[in-house]
Amino acid sequence: MSTVFETYTAAVHAALDALEAAGSIPAGLDRKAVALEPPRDPSHGDLATNAAMVLAKPAGKPPRAIAEPLAAELAKAAGVASVDVAGPGFINIRLDPTVWIDELNAILAAGGDYGRTGMGKGVHVNVEYVSANPTGPMHMGHCRGAVVGDALAALLEFAGHEVTREYYVNDAGGQVDVLARSAHLRYREALGEDIGEIPEGLYPGDYLKPVGAALAAEFGDTHVGKPEIAWLALFRTRAVDAMLALIKADLALLGIHHDLFSSEAEVQAAGEADRAEAELRAKGYVYEGVLEPPKGELPDDWEPVELTLFRSTAFGDDVDRPLKKSDGSWTYFGADMAYHKRKAERADQLIDIWGADHAGTVKRIQAAVAALTGGKPFDVKLVQMVRLFRAGEPVKMSKRSGSFVTLADVVREVGKDVVRFMMLTRRADAPLDFDFAKVVEQSKDNPVFYVQYAHARIHSLARRAAEGGFTVAAPSAVDLARLDEAELDLVRLAAQWPRIVEAAANAHEPHRIAFYLGDLAAAFHANWNRGNDDPSKRYLIADDPGITNARLALARGLGQVIANGLHVMGVTPVEEMH
Repeated sequence: MSTVFETYTAAVHAALDALEAAGSIPAGLDRKAVALEPPRDPSHGDLATNAAMVLAKPAGKPPRAIAEPLAAELAKAAGVASVDVAGPGFINIRLDPTVWIDELNAILAAGGDYGRTGMGKGVHVNVEYVSANPTGPMHMGHCRGAVVGDALAALLEFAGHEVTREYYVNDAGGQVDVLARSAHLRYREALGEDIGEIPEGLYPGDYLKPVGAALAAEFGDTHVGKPEIAWLALFRTRAVDAMLALIKADLALLGIHHDLFSSEAEVQAAGEADRAEAELRAKGYVYEGVLEPPKGELPDDWEPVELTLFRSTAFGDDVDRPLKKSDGSWTYFGADMAYHKRKAERADQLIDIWGADHAGTVKRIQAAVAALTGGKPFDVKLVQMVRLFRAGEPVKMSKRSGSFVTLADVVREVGKDVVRFMMLTRRADAPLDFDFAKVVEQSKDNPVFYVQYAHARIHSLARRAAEGGFTVAAPSAVDLARLDEAELDLVRLAAQWPRIVEAAANAHEPHRIAFYLGDLAAAFHANWNRGNDDPSKRYLIADDPGITNARLALARGLGQVIANGLHVMGVTPVEEMH
């Protein structure tokens, strides 16, 4: 069944077809910019279209010269109560209340599938997110990108896409050698050696003690006193495996599970970087050259060195980028380029979720993907930092001491659902403050509580009705025409859910779901509070089963939309507040 917006978008295009047939507008006008949406001022009607405004110039007519005949055609559509032309040519449409009653029935009938679309059918999207270096447990610096990526993947699936959730394991760089040396130190400690203070440059956290103990139990003192070359590769593999197990366990606390973990070391060992370089060289995008010197005062040790360069300036980057270091080994960009080529061979679209500290590398990787794929859709979403507070005071952390707030600690303190919801209460590219006290506060200023409270309130109605001996009527026996205008306004807002899904999926912005749920919850609470001043507006009226059944159906519909939105966010809808 079509949603309200699909039905009346089709009506707008049918009316435009009629104007074309009558010769009122030229045939074949580009209608891509024609939109149908709720008017900014609800008093103007239920829907508004900009069709006359955007088609006026290409049609060579004043907007009102299109708007007036278009309004006359739209007035003929089923369910349209009135159509008005406003200002220079905006068209406002008011629908008959039966349209909203039908939409409420559609919400109740569709249940958990209400809002699902076929928009992404046949499109395979790879979403890569988290991809933290496998050198320690997840901390709150990783948390936001993890939630944004996971919610985006769920949103795209809800919009009909096939989605692969991927984690790129950076296990080929110098940081994993540092990890191996740090694990070797803890291994010696587990065998009884007094290792003293952790040397500068190694990872100091206690999370490596169990790794050292496991290595000691497996190998005894076999690797004590041996040269690094004898044990580095083995300890690197064991330590990375242990860290990945730790990372997966931390992510599981947030309800996050990736479909695929790809290894940077494996990509390089398979020769994929070499093949990507050869492909780019054949296209004329790779050459041997010397980078321009750094701007400003030159370092004393700077000297021009010939490098293998990718011509990323051909795709809008500021400078060309080295694929290999002076010793012939791959730069991180060179390896990353090959990895993205691999992803692009398996998916129709690529999305990466990165920390804002990687902003400087976006242009070069987008350039490489464009060169390797011929322009396959590729979006990089940058996620800003999370600032932690306790009762308004910043939480201090020290990387040097290994003291940081782990994701696991936060989830255990405030709960998975609170963490996930809060990470989506701001645009990903805006900083986010996370106050341990405020996120569990039971007030309307806490969006997590306010939305969950709306869902719990709705579920309380069914319990209270049962406790009062009220018999809920079958859907076919409920007279939804008893709902008043304020209650139909709630249906109007709930009916926006499918278009919110499509807009958020198209923009790759899952925070829009949280914003929408906040608006829907606020509208529901305001409607609920009418009963405080006027008992006849309460949801349960003992001596009027007709209005009670109508309002219970309304509440169930609103609760369903809230639950659907929370599920997309990866948040469990609660039925009782504690």
